[in-house]
Formats: sequence, C-alpha cells, structure tokens
Amino acid sequence: MTALRRVSVLVLAATLGAAGCGQEKPKAETGPPASTVAPASALPQASAPPPPSVRPPASVAAASPISKVLLIAEENHAYDQIIGAPDAPYLNELARTYGSATRMDAGYRAACPSLAAYILLTSGSTAGICDDRTPKAHRLRGDNVFQQVAASGRDWRGYAESAPGPCPLVSSSDGRYLVRHVPATYYIDGRQDCARWVVPMGDPHHGALHDDVAGGALPAFGFVTPDACHDMHGAATCPADGVGTGDRWLRSWLPSILAGPDYRAGRLAIIITWDEGTSTDNHIPTLVISPTTRHTESDQAFTHCSTLRTIEELLRLPLLGCAAGAASMVAAFHL
Repeated sequence: MTALRRVSVLVLAATLGAAGCGQEKPKAETGPPASTVAPASALPQASAPPPPSVRPPASVAAASPISKVLLIAEENHAYDQIIGAPDAPYLNELARTYGSATRMDAGYRAACPSLAAYILLTSGSTAGICDDRTPKAHRLRGDNVFQQVAASGRDWRGYAESAPGPCPLVSSSDGRYLVRHVPATYYIDGRQDCARWVVPMGDPHHGALHDDVAGGALPAFGFVTPDACHDMHGAATCPADGVGTGDRWLRSWLPSILAGPDYRAGRLAIIITWDEGTSTDNHIPTLVISPTTRHTESDQAFTHCSTLRTIEELLRLPLLGCAAGAASMVAAFHL
C-alpha cells in the first residue's frame, strides 16, 4: 500500500469512528410527534422505519372462498366474563354453534389501555402506545390493513356507531362515540380514505351497515365499532348491565348479517373479539363465524397478531409486523 493510500485509509477510519461515538443531536419537533408502526415486540422510537410486510405462503387460504372479513370489536372483558356467563346467552350460543378461541390473549401489556389493542389489530404493532390519547397526539405513519386493502384496489369501511359524522377525530360529548375505538382515524396517510369510509353505522333497520349487508355490498374489510353502551365499555348514559346490553345488541345485528347475500354466498367471515381483558389479565374471548366453521373450539394460543394474520391471509395481503410470526386461525376454524 502506498503512503498516500495509507493516509487515506487512516483518515476514513478516524472519520467513521468519530461519527459512531458522537452523541446524536436532539430532533426539533413541531406539533405532536408522528408515531411510526414497528414490530409488536418492540417499543419503537417515532423515527423507526415501518416493519416490512411478508407475503404468506401461496397455499395459505388459497382455496378459501372467503373474500370479505367483518371484525366486530367489543371492550374490556376477560374470557371468563363472557364465555359461560349467564348474561351473555347469545354470545355463548354463537360460540357453541360456530368457533371459539379458548386461548386468545390480547398480546400486549395488560396495564396498557384500549388504544394499543386497536393499533396492534390493524398494523401489527402497538407503535409504543400505552395511553388512550386522540389522533392529534398519535399521528401514525406506516402500513396498516386499511391502507393495504385500498392499495389492492378494494374498499374498506369503519362502521362507527353513534359517530356524529364521517371520520370524527374526537370523541362525542356524550361519551358514546370514542375515537380511540376507531383505529382508522389514527393513520394519517389514509386520512382521505377515512373521510369517505369511516361512517356512522346506523341501526339494524337503516343506515350504512344495514344497507351494505342487505345489498350484498359489504367491503373487503369492515371494522365495526359499537358505541360505548353496546361494546360493553360503558358510559354515563349507558345501562348498568354492560355485558347483557352488548349481548342483546349483537343479537339485534348478527341474524341479518348471517342472512345477508355476502354470508349466504360463502364469501364472508365474521370475527368478534375484545380489545383487552382486565388490568391484570388479557385472556379474552374471540369468536369466529363463517359458513364453514361449525361447532369448533380451538385451544391453540392466539393473539391479536393472529387475528390480523388471519384477516390478511383471507384477503390475500402481505403480513404486517407481528402477524408474520403469529399463529394463523385459518386452519383451526376451517376458513
């Protein structure tokens, strides 16, 4: 090596060593920080890159006739508070008739409140969230199932009961519409779609969900958010019997969905899950309903990451974040 080359190498090594040992300068921020989706096992920094998506094996769900998924999110009850509970007769009937996951865990820290569950269910990461702040505080960037569906040329919907209008970014004054239960509102790259596709739900006799069910026009992915009275969360104006109220609400909706053209044609699967259990126990009930799921009880260990994986497999989408390493529910529930 010539003297000139030796000097160049030494200068380059010294430069790299200084860059590696120097302290990073603090980043200036304007407004609330933008959270970024990252793997569920980590508590990511806001500047972390979004997780890569993974294409599932071609054989997974390839033969399934299911092309639409409706996810109904209930609130704040552990497995034993629903399954076998006398005030949830309809849910227990559904569990016996269709499919029940007996070892479903929310998959994140039980001490964290609801929002983390909704973000995990739809992106494969909690984005480091452990609070229930609004979309203004958590401006999430990165891929998510809503964005995936739209990018594939298909529609999605967020059916939000008691929402005062399309894509409301704050909770209602009466506490019945809670924005933290409507995950699409947090993803800022899809805000234009949110304005079109997060809609007031209506009731079993008229409105957006009724019309899409009756017309066989459910989207590829629908996220159903009952209001605080009907998702068992509760609010000041809600009946004291939270579980019974939610159970009766489901009884008012599910028969028409099961009698609708999408379900009767064999192309719709319905998943009913809970965001979390209690502050100490995240063992939650999850029901899987489809034309090919009958009298099935699975004791396989699942999490919200499994629910996301199952949705993505059925919709033939790449697997996001923790979904790539989670157990699928497709085979267990004959989807």
